[in-house]
Amino acid sequence: MKMNTDTVRPPFPPFDHETAAQKVRMAENGWNGKNPEKVSLAYTADSCWRNRSEFLTGRAEIVEFLTKKWATENEYRLIKELWAFTENRIAVRFAYEWHDEAGNWFRSYGNENWEFDEHGLMASRYASINDLQITEEERLFHWPAGIRPDDYPSLSDLGL
Repeated sequence: MKMNTDTVRPPFPPFDHETAAQKVRMAENGWNGKNPEKVSLAYTADSCWRNRSEFLTGRAEIVEFLTKKWATENEYRLIKELWAFTENRIAVRFAYEWHDEAGNWFRSYGNENWEFDEHGLMASRYASINDLQITEEERLFHWPAGIRPDDYPSLSDLGL
């Protein structure tokens, strides 16, 4: 029987280290795929976000936000890492690299706090993010566009 990923997204809470790390990698893979509609399905229909100074509610606003984000953050590459977890909450640290239309490169660092419903969908996401301008030579994320290869170093391995 096929699961409806609009209403459930395993693994489900309560999380252990393995399932929390799996959720983090699934989120990273989704965001690196840069498909706003597909990414939005990992969130509840009424999911609440704070992303920097923006506040969003619901999948339609998530799709709109991600569409704008990935239209301006070129060559986007993201690595997420599990920081901590409890029954239905996960804390993540992350970094992503991108460049603007003028060719200026940035590494954006941040932390996210996630809360999941019983169906494994993210009900809330709170992200704090800082941008550091870097040179192209300082870039560390060099895999082809899309999902980070399994053997690519983690944030900790890269000293970030």
